[in-house]
Amino acid sequence: MYSDAGQSKQLVNITLILSQYPILSKKIRARMRRELFKQQLVEETHFEKEVRQEAIKSQEREGLENPFLEEPAEMWERRLEVTRDYLTDLYFSKFMNPEQFNTLVKEVLGERGIEHETSILSINPELAPQNLLFEQALTIESYQTSKRRRMDPRLQEIKVVLIKNLISDHLPYINIAKEWFTISDLAEIRKHRIGPGRIGGKAAGMLLASTIIKSVGDKELIDSVNIPKSFFVGADLFYVFMSMNNLVHWNDQKYKSEDQMRRDYPQIVKKFEDSKFPPEILEELERILNLVGKTPLIVRSSSLLEDNFGASFVGKYESVFCPNQKSTKVNLRELCRAIKRVYATTLNPDALLYRRRRGLLDYDERMAVLIQVVVGEKQGKYYMPQTAGVAFSHNQFRWSPQIEPEAGFVRLVWGLGTRAVDRVGNDYPRLIALSHPLLYPSNSIKSIRRYSQQYVDLIDLDANKFCTLPIGSVLSPGDSTVRLFTQVEQDGYIQSLLGNIKTSDIPNLIFTFEDFIKQTKFVPIMKKILGLLEGHYHAPVDIEFTANIINLTPTTKDVEITIVQCRPQSRLSELKEVRIPPDLKKEDMVFSTWFMVPRGHIPKIRYILFVPPEEYFKLDTLQARNDIGRIIGSLNQSLKDETFICIGPGRWGTSNPDLGIYVNYSDIYNAKALVELTGKGRGAVPEPSLGTHFFQDLLEAQIYPLVVNLDDSRAYLNQTIFFQSPDQISRFHKDAENKKTCLKVIDITDYKPEHHVEIMMDDEKGRAVAYLMPDITS
Repeated sequence: MYSDAGQSKQLVNITLILSQYPILSKKIRARMRRELFKQQLVEETHFEKEVRQEAIKSQEREGLENPFLEEPAEMWERRLEVTRDYLTDLYFSKFMNPEQFNTLVKEVLGERGIEHETSILSINPELAPQNLLFEQALTIESYQTSKRRRMDPRLQEIKVVLIKNLISDHLPYINIAKEWFTISDLAEIRKHRIGPGRIGGKAAGMLLASTIIKSVGDKELIDSVNIPKSFFVGADLFYVFMSMNNLVHWNDQKYKSEDQMRRDYPQIVKKFEDSKFPPEILEELERILNLVGKTPLIVRSSSLLEDNFGASFVGKYESVFCPNQKSTKVNLRELCRAIKRVYATTLNPDALLYRRRRGLLDYDERMAVLIQVVVGEKQGKYYMPQTAGVAFSHNQFRWSPQIEPEAGFVRLVWGLGTRAVDRVGNDYPRLIALSHPLLYPSNSIKSIRRYSQQYVDLIDLDANKFCTLPIGSVLSPGDSTVRLFTQVEQDGYIQSLLGNIKTSDIPNLIFTFEDFIKQTKFVPIMKKILGLLEGHYHAPVDIEFTANIINLTPTTKDVEITIVQCRPQSRLSELKEVRIPPDLKKEDMVFSTWFMVPRGHIPKIRYILFVPPEEYFKLDTLQARNDIGRIIGSLNQSLKDETFICIGPGRWGTSNPDLGIYVNYSDIYNAKALVELTGKGRGAVPEPSLGTHFFQDLLEAQIYPLVVNLDDSRAYLNQTIFFQSPDQISRFHKDAENKKTCLKVIDITDYKPEHHVEIMMDDEKGRAVAYLMPDITS
């Protein structure tokens, strides 16, 4: 006789197999009972008596007080039949082994001329429970080579079903993942999952990248690359959480107006944060805390749609750091709060509008959660990785003609990688073109210092919180690793440090990462990673990572790279041929730039949303500048059926309105280009936030980011068009009269009737030109 667990598996197995034979199942069960009676394992009279008793109990459960009057005779007979079948399966699973059951099934099928090789082939994997699928897959993997080869198609089917149920049901992902994951890989993922459901897109991409590298990478990659210790909160728990806390009625937010979404969202966040998890989930989360100890954690969104081909959702959902330095009780409370905040962002208006724009509104977007150990090290009272960033396998924005687009590029920072992917204020990561890693976007010492990292994101262990601090307040004299990331400015030159950092060096340090690039294998390893993943994804990819120097000696500086995320890279559509018209007249040019130009063409532009720089920076309140972004969002809707671009000072999408125009994706997604004006007192933009989440939003929406640097003698801005054309904002936004001096809508036909604007971008020559064209020739 089997254990309860063994009997349970056998019972499920019997039920599933017999469900495949609706006609013959009656005959098979009759044989099963006959075998039980024959071996005197069950007494026939007693069995039939139990069938009657259980059938009567089922009537009582359904509230039948007078079955003879309330239930027809044929229904009673059907009830007896169902009960008899269940008890047959139950007793057979209790007293007989799987081989005996398979033999019996084989005999009955054989009488009908049907071959029944094994019970494995008789079960529909799409309907079977995961326990049974894992059991069967591992059984197949244990077969000898000849039998295993015959069962490989079945193993592949089981693997695909497990990937769909456990990780992702998106076909582009499955088509790749099924070639790489083993059953053991999937079992390990399941072991780290909390609650039912899939683990979502962010977790899926990280795990697939790791599996590819460990499977086909060379020894250097295998030794150098890993992923953080991770746990997965299944997506189905999201609905359990909403149901038990009376939150389900918020699910219709996606069909409301944008204004209503934004009004409701603060209340939604509060409701989510005040809600509770089931006790068994709290136990599992506490178990995680006991496993990781006092190591900081990050709680990341991993929704079912996230990080997929054509829909990355970058920056739409929240990630929350948990410093994890208090008592278990406090740490558990903070971990739960972080998960609730991630859950709430499923209904974030920016995420819902992104889904609406991408045609994904009707998809069942459940939120899974990825809990990761923060990879890093203690530096006094602080905790952070030595370096972190985001890397792209394809570079569409070259700052020099010799840069090879297919080699990719990296945004690298000291500390946590949030400063590499978020569009922060007046702070810059190091841009590394992997084909020419020592080539800066600007070579002057003044520019290198100005456009270098000034702040660092980290976890303050004593304060138990995430912080952003000036780098000078964090650097410590004597640090042996930071000297590889920094150089010192002395006497008009930038020089490498010959020894450890001294206190007197700190004010003059610049984070150039020059010696890190020269003295470690970071660049060649990163090129290998990106090339390998792009090759097997069959598309460009981007990854988020941390990088730490290990085995630091005068002669050895090994690099360990931890991949925390991998997804298909968002890209602009590229034309085969781009031709800027020769001999354009000055009066027919709208603007021209030679700064980080992609390849592309925007035809038939009728309107320009223009923010005059001087007027914008004269606005003396934060609210006044934020209002400009909100009006642009309204115009984005009013002009949704028109072709328009946006031109304004400093950085579009910055979180700091002193440095540019604060807009979100939902404010500009109908625009065809965002043009940033810099130089001549109009703010400074060394690059169009290349690689940030906001930047990736633009590429995915096919919005071209451009920079016109007016300090460049080759650049041009047609002052007449921008400053003397009539303002048509009142046609599209009736309440904008008091903002007209710092936001205007230019109708190109006011400047030149029966004309429109074309923008041609030639990445080979590094030039983009916007120019007027007559309507009749377009």
